[in-house]
Amino acid sequence: MKYLILISFIIATPLVDAALEQTESYVRYDGKYYDIDYPNGDIPRDIGVCTDVIIRAYRDCCDIDLQELVHIDMLRNNHLYDTPYEVDSNIDHRRVKNLRIFFTHNGFVQSNEAAFYPGDIVTWNLYNGTLPHIGILSDKYNDDGIPLVIHNAGGGVVIEDILFKFEITGHYQYRGQLRPMK
Repeated sequence: MKYLILISFIIATPLVDAALEQTESYVRYDGKYYDIDYPNGDIPRDIGVCTDVIIRAYRDCCDIDLQELVHIDMLRNNHLYDTPYEVDSNIDHRRVKNLRIFFTHNGFVQSNEAAFYPGDIVTWNLYNGTLPHIGILSDKYNDDGIPLVIHNAGGGVVIEDILFKFEITGHYQYRGQLRPMK
């Protein structure tokens, strides 16, 4: 167990740093569909949604391309994804629902009661359960020792005390592995 925590810390620290760096410039909330390069495609860095915080943090810290990994996983394991449309590398990785399935299938899923560590990925449903949301836990804490969350819910990328403000729908640690094709 101590090795898992050590590995988590080694990757979590640069992941948190990459996410925190995004709070230093304004990112206008924009979830529109864009045609982007594949692999390593991104929309302009001055726009984005909550998923873009996660995508950019993994890409910037560890050269992990969630666009490509989610796309490959959706092609290999389409039965896991409830997609009423054809797999699309321009947008699939930018949807909370798809990231939840990807992390569940390829990451380490924590129970909602488990300890929360910097670099953990957490999902919620905001606004009475109508809006899926995702964020990264920071290495900064509130006065009660609860990690602050780095996310974008419409006001740019911020760090806020929201971990337990909404019902948690997922808690993940993902350290850059993709399961081999079955």
